[in-house]
Amino acid sequence: MIYWQIFLAFFRSGIFGYGGGPSSIPLVYKEVVDNFKWMTDEDFSDVLAIGNALPGPIATKMAGYIGYRVRGLVGMMVAIIANVIPTVGLVILLLTVFNAYKDRPWVHGMSQAVVPVVGVMLGMLTWDFVKKSKTYFGWFVSIILIAITVILLQWVGIHPAVIIIVLLSAALFFEPKKQSKKANSS
Repeated sequence: MIYWQIFLAFFRSGIFGYGGGPSSIPLVYKEVVDNFKWMTDEDFSDVLAIGNALPGPIATKMAGYIGYRVRGLVGMMVAIIANVIPTVGLVILLLTVFNAYKDRPWVHGMSQAVVPVVGVMLGMLTWDFVKKSKTYFGWFVSIILIAITVILLQWVGIHPAVIIIVLLSAALFFEPKKQSKKANSS
C-alpha cells in the first residue's frame, strides 16, 4: 500500500506540475507534508534547499530522496518513475500538438495562462517559508536575510547554489534560537 501511495503522490505532482520543477515543488509539498505526512515542514525545507544546491531537475531529486526516505531503494525507484513517466508522456503529446497548431492563438494563450498560476503557487510556498523563518529568526532578521539574498541573486548575480551552500555551512556553526511566543506575537 505504501508503494502505491508513493506512486500516487509523485505521479500527481509530476502530471500537474506544468512548467517544470519549480511549479511542482508546491505540489510535492502538499503530497509529502500535508497529505501523507512523511515529512515535517522543516524536513521538506531542508530537502528543498539541498536539492536546489545539487545539479539536475529538482522534482526528480526530491522524488528520489523522499521515496528512499519513506521506503528505501524500491521506494526511490517508484517515486522517480512516478514523477518522470507523466512528464515524458505529456511532453511527447503536448509538443506534438503544439507543433501542429503552433500558429493558432489558443495555443499561445494556453501557454501564457500557465505563467501566472505557477507564479502564485511559488509565491504561496515562498510566503510559507518566510513565516517559518520568522519562527526561528524573528521578522527583523528574516527580512534582512531576504533582502541580502535578493541583492545577491538579482544585482550581484551570485548563483543560488552558492548562497544555499554558504547558509548551510553557517547553520553548522550557528544554531538559531527559537523566538519566544511573546516575540512572535509582535
